[in-house]
Amino acid sequence: MRTQYPFQAVAFDLDDTLLRDDLSISPHTVSVLRRLSAMGVRIIPASGRAQLSMKPFVDQLACASLYISCNGAELWSAEGHTLLHAETFSAALGREIAAFGKRHHVYAQTYAGPSFFYNEESVWAERYAVSSMLSGVYVGDLEAFIREPRSKILMMAEEAKIASMLSEAQALFQGRVSVTCSKPWFLEFNALGATKGLALRRAAEQLGLSPSDFIAFGDSLNDLSMLQAAGRGVLMANGRDSLRSLADDICHSNQEDGVAVYLESLMQDMPA
Repeated sequence: MRTQYPFQAVAFDLDDTLLRDDLSISPHTVSVLRRLSAMGVRIIPASGRAQLSMKPFVDQLACASLYISCNGAELWSAEGHTLLHAETFSAALGREIAAFGKRHHVYAQTYAGPSFFYNEESVWAERYAVSSMLSGVYVGDLEAFIREPRSKILMMAEEAKIASMLSEAQALFQGRVSVTCSKPWFLEFNALGATKGLALRRAAEQLGLSPSDFIAFGDSLNDLSMLQAAGRGVLMANGRDSLRSLADDICHSNQEDGVAVYLESLMQDMPA
């Protein structure tokens, strides 16, 4: 059943978009999203985070229909947290990606179940464990560790190094894997069919909607495909400057509840 709104579904990134800098969701934002859900609008969180790292936020909202994890590699139902679709790359490709990171001497990790598995003891692992709420397991040589298909490999380094590695990785793995950044110090590798834009299309099909029925919010490179796939793509004020000309609109920052404020402005002239 379609709503009276010009949008039928809302998709949004978490970090630096819906979440404030302290990783909280404001009561105001929760209230707005629940009001929209009660009126028939579908709510779709979409993050680079692993599924178990997203689950507490999805549960807190208590109004999501579906959610997208690992930059679009996985689509989950919010009720029961059931996996609906997954995109992975082969173990061989995973080892090649890990070898690329090893050549650049950077921190790297991959995921399975409630844990992430990393190649070196460093502040990167400590910070990630806190922000993701996942447990980290040191494995040493990540290339040797990878023996099964994976949904994601994440590398971390200083911003300048990640920027130089991004263009090299995109050229090296072109046509074989999706390479993006959600934060300036993250370099993320997913299956070729794993982008937020493609995942939004899968979510739309699952819900009997068109991508044009969506309004989407994001802040970084890994959000761009989702902003472009949606009927309206909105960049956060704190988003990357390079994306400003590519978005349909700009909203307030994550610290100012930008998603909620923007959605409320669209609701003002609509019947309750």
